[in-house]
Amino acid sequence: MMHADGRPIAAPLVLFDLDDTLMAHRAAVADGILRHMRERAYEGDVDAARALWHELEERHYHAYLDGRLTFEGQRRARARDFALAHGDELDDPSSGAWFDRYFERYRDAWRLHADAIPALDALQDAMPGVRLGIITNGEPDFQRAKLERLGILDRFEHVIASGALGVTKPDRRIFDAAVERFAASGPVAHAAYVGDRLHTDALGAAHAGLDGVWIDRESATLDEPDADEIAAAGVMVITGLAELAPRLVARWSQV
Repeated sequence: MMHADGRPIAAPLVLFDLDDTLMAHRAAVADGILRHMRERAYEGDVDAARALWHELEERHYHAYLDGRLTFEGQRRARARDFALAHGDELDDPSSGAWFDRYFERYRDAWRLHADAIPALDALQDAMPGVRLGIITNGEPDFQRAKLERLGILDRFEHVIASGALGVTKPDRRIFDAAVERFAASGPVAHAAYVGDRLHTDALGAAHAGLDGVWIDRESATLDEPDADEIAAAGVMVITGLAELAPRLVARWSQV
């Protein structure tokens, strides 16, 4: 869109996290690991097993983000530790094959949150000309493959992945790089970032100068330091994506 004198009109920018913000990652993980356990004939409490797999994902994936493991290495470490907890000792190649089979089950369970598509539509209806993008911690090809399989890749102008930049959220450089990429092809009026992790996503974005939006689907109980930091940083807290467009319109109309 252009001004009468030919200058481009500054457009609002809304950036999203992917896993557990748009895509129901935890649900896919829970479904995938349960199916894989049944295939491997692992016994034990299902809820405890799912909790263990989630804990291993957090531990080893952050080791990858910190540079202590390769992307493949963190996958194999997860597989090895989970299998060992169920009495199944795997060598390194077997750990890779184990994870590959689990991943097929996980991929089959990929789904968007029910409010994702309506929220993207609502943003475009409420803010004509809005630009949309993704900032994600992970490998670019893997994250783009998710978006493509979910049918929403073409919704986003740019996908910014930590694996391509060498910095991860909440480092402000990944947020700066994203805004700069959009600004290179047109001025940005306002910028918001929406994610399910308070510190990594919403506060990280707010500290980088964006409007940080925390999607708190579980209505978490906050301790006082977190509540104070949310207030000080001006983080917007929503419990579902249906709240996003009207809340952003209200905030940006006052600026």
